[in-house]
Amino acid sequence: MTDLRSRLQGLWLPLVTPFRDGELDDVSLRRLVRHYAALPVNGMILTATTGEGLTLAPEETARLVAIVRDEVSSSGKDLPICLGLSGSDTRVLLDTLRRTAAWPIDGYLISCPYYSRPTQNGMIQHFSALADQAAHLILIYNIPYRTGVNLGNEAMLQLADHHNIVGLKDCCAIRAQSVELLRRRPARFAVLTGEDAQTWDALADGADGAILASAHIETETFASVVRLLTAGDHDAALIRWHTVSDLTKLLFAEPSPAPIKYWLWRTGLIDSPELRLPMTEVSSELAVRLDREIAVRASAAAPAPAGAHCQ
Repeated sequence: MTDLRSRLQGLWLPLVTPFRDGELDDVSLRRLVRHYAALPVNGMILTATTGEGLTLAPEETARLVAIVRDEVSSSGKDLPICLGLSGSDTRVLLDTLRRTAAWPIDGYLISCPYYSRPTQNGMIQHFSALADQAAHLILIYNIPYRTGVNLGNEAMLQLADHHNIVGLKDCCAIRAQSVELLRRRPARFAVLTGEDAQTWDALADGADGAILASAHIETETFASVVRLLTAGDHDAALIRWHTVSDLTKLLFAEPSPAPIKYWLWRTGLIDSPELRLPMTEVSSELAVRLDREIAVRASAAAPAPAGAHCQ
């Protein structure tokens, strides 16, 4: 396991959780991890939104983490892993932190409490209580359009002073709020965008990296966009961004991760596009659009026929 503080940059992948016939698909999971461990990914998030973590039983989550760590270790790549957690009962989350303290992970990604819509002070106390007890470092996940509450910058900056809270997955969808946080954050506090379609803006504004579900597809292109933009090469990054910006919209045309799972299934990385209710597979209309895009990108990536030359 690695020092997460120095690794919160670049492209992180919120890994899908493959299912087959209602069960966790270990074979597909191992195939996925081997595939992405060989690509320019800087870290993985497990069992968060894209990983359908709310549908997993505790024993399934434990098995998933063990499989992913085993495959990452076998790959020889030093790849940090964070476990996604969410909930509205601080006591239950504290129990989860105790139960997972010895797991082979490098940190947690913990979302703001959903549904209950606590005050800013309530969220400060919530995250402080978790950070006081956590055996691994914490990234906060601020995603108001899912949780119903926005963790504002004053509260975020207060939490950023906690030694065990090291960063943020920023999905607040308010650019002015994000820019202000980037300007005021302490040096050791990392900000990674989680808004796929707004990746360019966030990185141009100074975000340290991105956690992108869309990066399951065209992983190397997304990685190059992040690398070039954070290095300040906007022109080269923009050329690459234009090749995937529409893809981020297509992959979220219906609730994620259904379109991504369909794509991974059609390209042979997982054995089924199955999701767990209440999530459902893509519509037939979107399946046609996805198949068309898969064919276009496969054709573009195919090597030129022998003897072909430019006129």
